[in-house]
Amino acid sequence: MSRDNPTVKSKGEQSVQAMAARSWRLWLVFALLVLIAGGILTKMLSLSTEDQAFLRSQGDARTLRTMLLPAHRGLITDRNGEPLAVSAPVATIWADPKMVDLHNPRIRQLAQLIDMSREELLRDLNADRERRFLYLKRQVTPELAESVAALDINGIHVDQEYKRYYPAAEVTTHLVGFTSVDGEGQEGLELAFNDWLRGEPGRKLVMKDRTGRTIKHIRSLAPAEPGKDLALSIDLRLQYLAYRELKDAVNTHQADSGSVVVLDVRTGEVLAMVNQPSYNPNDRSNLLTSALRNRAMTDIFEPGSTMKPLTVATALMTGRYTPETEVDTSPGYIRVRNATIRDHRNYGVLDLTGVITKSSNVGVTKLALDMAPDEIRNLMHNVGLGQVSGTGFPGERTGTLPFLSERQTVERSTLAYGYGLSVTPLQLAHSYVPLASGGVQRPISLLRIDPDKQPEVKRVMPKQVADEVLAMMETVITPQGTGRQAAVVGYRVAGKTGTAHKASGGGYASDRYTSVFAGIAPASHPRIVVAVMVDNPKGQEYYGGEVAAPVFSRVATDALRLLNVPPDKWPGSDTQQVVTK
Repeated sequence: MSRDNPTVKSKGEQSVQAMAARSWRLWLVFALLVLIAGGILTKMLSLSTEDQAFLRSQGDARTLRTMLLPAHRGLITDRNGEPLAVSAPVATIWADPKMVDLHNPRIRQLAQLIDMSREELLRDLNADRERRFLYLKRQVTPELAESVAALDINGIHVDQEYKRYYPAAEVTTHLVGFTSVDGEGQEGLELAFNDWLRGEPGRKLVMKDRTGRTIKHIRSLAPAEPGKDLALSIDLRLQYLAYRELKDAVNTHQADSGSVVVLDVRTGEVLAMVNQPSYNPNDRSNLLTSALRNRAMTDIFEPGSTMKPLTVATALMTGRYTPETEVDTSPGYIRVRNATIRDHRNYGVLDLTGVITKSSNVGVTKLALDMAPDEIRNLMHNVGLGQVSGTGFPGERTGTLPFLSERQTVERSTLAYGYGLSVTPLQLAHSYVPLASGGVQRPISLLRIDPDKQPEVKRVMPKQVADEVLAMMETVITPQGTGRQAAVVGYRVAGKTGTAHKASGGGYASDRYTSVFAGIAPASHPRIVVAVMVDNPKGQEYYGGEVAAPVFSRVATDALRLLNVPPDKWPGSDTQQVVTK
């Protein structure tokens, strides 16, 4: 009866079918597992036999890194090889915040080494945990870097760099300039010759672990190429002396600023260039932007009476004048249109030499109005005024040298005694080189010139004219002249004082002056030109002969001694010693 029972039959069939289904699924899963295992095995065999290069490249990509090797920046020296800018080895401490364990107990020691509190360091590291690079401290000593490396903190790294150091500090900083923390020139010749000095960094292949630490040096890819050295034209001994004298004068007269430039007549090289105020490039924590400028090349001023020798030279070049030609300056003033031009007093009749000796505004005004409108300007331009010197110094100013028409009689008159134009202290010194070198002009150089490669010269006035004006300028240093305090014991000196009112509010201030002296020594066989400018001296003394001339005397005295120039005048005597060239 049970076999014929449909209910019982149905249940048996269902049980068999369920077992068959389970068996089929098990085989399916088994087959899939076998396929997967076979695929893995096949891939492993493939990677181990055919794709080794791929695996190696992937491994290298995660462990091998190219590191830059810092290049040694070129040395800057004076003309005698004395270092003015050197690169010292230092280190940079940086972090990979993602890899740093903020709970590492040595974090406190690290913070102490880099002059931070533990809280400050943790705050910086925790500010962005995903970043992979953070400077902690730059340009630290190698000893400090070794102490940091000894802590062995994951994610803290030490790299080698170079720091620029300036042995002469504030004495040469305006000329030399300085670099940024990355070793790039920012000011002065460091900036002008940055490509020449900086060199090319090298590269090497290293292996790093997962924390970023270098564990093996593989090979060098390219060696670091050091920068080229740069020899400047200045003599550091003379630079120190000029800086000392200028600083003393600016402080004594409570002046706003000042500059001194010393040029070598024979070559056009700058032997010294100093400014006040200055700054220490090795410590720029309290640096004022007003102290950054190389005022000798960037600040312009009206040169005043120092232009009178060029006006007289122009008159001599016309052929209508000689040093003995007389000019009537009575009654001590002259009306030019609606302007009155005055002398300090009525000098009466003066020859051209006397016009220079007494610094007569009336005398040079009459000379200027007797010449063509562009004659004085042309000579001023030919000696270098109104144009850059060609040194390539960043920020150098050209000054102004206006073109004047025949109807601009007042402007032509004032140009003759140094108003209405502007120059830099370097341009002023450069304009006196032809007077010292027999009428030829040489280009200025801030770099040392090879004695075998003398620069080309350009004749800007006849030798006779230059020699005659130089002789006239010697009288300025006599007791009858305006530059008595510029005298140098044992040497004949030629020069010219200048005292110019400073421009203010569309006119000229009655109580603010620029005190100037430009001179040549020794007069018998010129070797140097020195220009001194002191801006806005305060107190009883403000004339160029009182403020700037004494600075010239002291600088020239030291310079002639350092350059071993023989005396051409016996001390205490007016007898001149002949010096053959």
